[in-house]
Amino acid sequence: MQSSRKLLNRLSRRMSGWQNQLRHRRRIARLARQVAEHARPQADTAPVLVFNASTRLSGLSLNAAFSLLTSWSLRLGGVPVIHYVCRQGMSQCVLGSAYSLSTSQQDYPAPPPCAACTAQSDRLYAGGIVRAFHYQVEADLAASLAGLDVPALCSFEYSAPSELFPEKMPLGRLVLPSLRWALRRHTLPDDEPTRYLLREYIQSAYQVAVQFASLIRSARPQSAVIFNGIMYPEAAARWAARQLGLRTIAHEVGFTQFSMFFTEGEPTAYPIHLPEDFELTLEQNDRLDEYLAKRFQGKFTMAGIQFWPEMHLLDAAFLENAARFQQIVPVFTNVVYDTSQVHANVIFPHMFAWLDLVLEVIRSHPETLFVIRAHPDEMRPGTAKQSNESVRQWVAQQKALAQKKAHGNRVNVRPGGGALDNVVFIDSQEYISSYDLIQRAKFVIVYNSSIGMEAALLHKAVLCGGQARYTQYPIVFFPQSPDEYRQLAHEFLQAEQVDVPPEFIRNARRFLYYQLYRASLPMSDYLQVEGALRGASTPRKGFVELRDFSWQQLLPEHSTTMQVLHEGILRKKPFLLP
Repeated sequence: MQSSRKLLNRLSRRMSGWQNQLRHRRRIARLARQVAEHARPQADTAPVLVFNASTRLSGLSLNAAFSLLTSWSLRLGGVPVIHYVCRQGMSQCVLGSAYSLSTSQQDYPAPPPCAACTAQSDRLYAGGIVRAFHYQVEADLAASLAGLDVPALCSFEYSAPSELFPEKMPLGRLVLPSLRWALRRHTLPDDEPTRYLLREYIQSAYQVAVQFASLIRSARPQSAVIFNGIMYPEAAARWAARQLGLRTIAHEVGFTQFSMFFTEGEPTAYPIHLPEDFELTLEQNDRLDEYLAKRFQGKFTMAGIQFWPEMHLLDAAFLENAARFQQIVPVFTNVVYDTSQVHANVIFPHMFAWLDLVLEVIRSHPETLFVIRAHPDEMRPGTAKQSNESVRQWVAQQKALAQKKAHGNRVNVRPGGGALDNVVFIDSQEYISSYDLIQRAKFVIVYNSSIGMEAALLHKAVLCGGQARYTQYPIVFFPQSPDEYRQLAHEFLQAEQVDVPPEFIRNARRFLYYQLYRASLPMSDYLQVEGALRGASTPRKGFVELRDFSWQQLLPEHSTTMQVLHEGILRKKPFLLP
């Protein structure tokens, strides 16, 4: 009886999901039809190219929605828009191979799910101008790749015909971040499955770039709007556009719910220009304090994901153990394959090299309790994004772990094997308050996590190992070499107290406010979490639906966000809210 009830509940949820999908598809179709009916492209206006092939397969992710809504608004404003769309244009795409590798034991991933992706493209871009790219083998390129090992493939360059591009194509560099993202790791094994994916990505990237360049030459666009520019299809298209002198604009998720970030720079680095004379008013300070109060309770999302379903303070057992030491220093890590790491690895070759140095410091200071905290997204439950090269594994390999259980926070020191009793590891799915740790810390060690800026806001000194979006301003201590990093860590640990320069706190507040309420363009008038239609259940994390809005709301005169986008894309003004 109980198994029958479970089966009925499962069928009911699945039916609810199907009905919700159908309702949402009808909403998309209605809006696409209305945009097509009311768009009046001006004959003397050069088109804008819009491209994102790495943000979704069949659903609607945040960045897929940003791209769609931006293109609809431009069309309604009289701007011709050309969607550059994949039609089986890659032998292996990033999302397809990542999904295949996470759900199967095959050495080689299955072909990408092109049918579902193409059907979704047809729905989203109905009534618009679409130009598709298709995959074909370039014999000379394929021959050049044969027999190369992983290091050679990662640095591979190719001389395309001079009439295509004046410079060599850095194909290995363009695809490397995508491979690390798909494999959920930074360190790549030199085995045939990895070499296979590299070869397929490189050949696919070449086709994307060549065909995008052909479209640029024929359409003569004024600019191209491209998803983050790191995933290899978009990276290849952006490289081709810059070779031909075409202005490119890229986008990523913003820092408030349903918000986006647009820039002509590198969006995953979040370049934000903070005017020197910008100071917060009393009202702005109150607004920021209200946000921080929620943030410090774990009540926030990033890229549509809520990382903290619950948050616990440090309990008596942890505090009793910590009392044996002179001081506490938390160590906050990142997800090693995240696209932000492309910009982070400037002092250290990767995060684990930084952790190796941190471990050296830990061994030299037995009087200090170091709490190594894995990023909450490292082992994201219920998704295919669990890391295959994790801090958990690193800690175990180093035999430096004083184990702590999530329930009760009981500390168990692993005997033998060189274990250190001044190290506690908090895993990614242990919902212990990082902010409680920070409040008790002498200072804070981070790689390039956002919590570095938050620790500065809590008046704590922060020693940063990786370049972060906030290191462009004096907010944290950011040594410029491993030796300087090691020296400063020892100085902080030996000092009676570590003072924070007042300008660090001032800059942290100014920068955080600016990124939240000036640089993050809200789309909440148009988007809601997936499954919100008629209360459907089991939404997929990071996926959204369109709200029930009229096409007129997409006009720049009816939306501040759309006005900023039009001004930025068409008139090169900053992508900032007034």
